[in-house]
Amino acid sequence: MGEYLVLIGIVIIVVGFVLKLDVISVVLIAGLVTGFAGGKNVIEILDIIGKGFVNNRYMSLFFLTLVAIGIMERYGLKEKAADGIRKIRGASAGLIIWIYLFIRWVAAAFSIRLGGHVQFVRPLILPMAEGAASKTVDLTETKLQDLKALAGASENYGNFFGQNIFPVSSGVLLIVTTLKEQGYTITGTEVAYYSIFAGVAMILLSVVQCFLFERKLRKGGTANVKVDK
Repeated sequence: MGEYLVLIGIVIIVVGFVLKLDVISVVLIAGLVTGFAGGKNVIEILDIIGKGFVNNRYMSLFFLTLVAIGIMERYGLKEKAADGIRKIRGASAGLIIWIYLFIRWVAAAFSIRLGGHVQFVRPLILPMAEGAASKTVDLTETKLQDLKALAGASENYGNFFGQNIFPVSSGVLLIVTTLKEQGYTITGTEVAYYSIFAGVAMILLSVVQCFLFERKLRKGGTANVKVDK
């Protein structure tokens, strides 16, 4: 029976959420009660909570960025981004997406944490691409979904083909370790070197993809939109 007593923390959390009590207080109380039920003293419980926070602090920062982005969207970040692009003559959806892809690739190659579907693509890059496209194109639901798909893919392309150019990135270390287990001796520098060629090929192919996408986007009618000079 004693081993099941530690599950009382789950009950406390469920009851607290149902009663809409303060979330932080409910979680802390559930943690303390679970710790006492497991035979821990106050110091041990606080030590576990502290270590858990430190080990997962980067995840906490990620959640903070979600809150910040939500506030910015609430006060018109997407609208301002779209309006700003509409005023730039010559800007197109395909060009904007490709520029972001290139910047994302270079940033990943230097292991700079820049980009992300939630942090960049959805609140900033996609509205900018929509604003550029709406100058000349009637964005139907199908075209809008295609635009969303390409914007999301640009994040994946840039990150995937860029991160392995950094010799000590997690992806490179995984490749090196896996190959060594199979009997192949290779260094992170060698993986990074050959990843440059794959990245350059991706950049060139993405130019073609974005160009063809822009042609397809403009096919089938234009929008009657006045653009500020």
